[in-house]
Amino acid sequence: IIYQNETSIKEAILDSKIPREEIFITAKLPPHIKNKAGALRMFEKSLKNLGLEYIDAYIINAPGPFHDLDGDYDEGNVEVYKVLEELYNEGRVKAIGVSQFKIKDIENILKHCTITPHIQQISYFIGHRQDELVTYCQDKNIQIQAFSPLAKGFLLENNEVLEIAKQYRVEPSQIALKYIIQKGIAPIPKAKTKHHIEVNTKLDFNLDKEAMDKLDVIEDDPRKYDD
Repeated sequence: IIYQNETSIKEAILDSKIPREEIFITAKLPPHIKNKAGALRMFEKSLKNLGLEYIDAYIINAPGPFHDLDGDYDEGNVEVYKVLEELYNEGRVKAIGVSQFKIKDIENILKHCTITPHIQQISYFIGHRQDELVTYCQDKNIQIQAFSPLAKGFLLENNEVLEIAKQYRVEPSQIALKYIIQKGIAPIPKAKTKHHIEVNTKLDFNLDKEAMDKLDVIEDDPRKYDD
């Protein structure tokens, strides 16, 4: 809802003529909604906007409102996550999860709720790895999805990434995405053109240990913040 693109997605689904079961749709509960009534209202609104009978994955957008991400919203997160559990048990969503939750936030969910989150979305890319959080989630079989896998385009100009891309005769974006996949993480790249979408799907190669080691030692978050 907060991205204001659900109606456009509905139109794209209809125009594509692709069978519903072949499309995976994720929707997010706005980060400022921390009560049951609000969560149910937002879900129904997303469902209507998308023109769907079910959503493949529904996740809490963040542990707190964007203006107060470090605030204490433990009680509200439990309340809305229990709504997600109800929707999952009813079959109205096929997977549930969270986004940008720290370890303490996930532990709060595990302590008071029944279903371990299926998904956790975090910023993760070459030079910006949240290893402790990733290991924690992987140990609990929580699938990590990486948003901003190209560091908002900054990685496409990174000299080390460019060098390895030249070696493998692929685009820098392909190196960035393949690196994440080989870490057991699912990247969520943004693409504005058909060409970029096509390039992002051509990942039928593997980075060898030497390349992975070189990428592992890069330490740079060009956005200068950790989310």
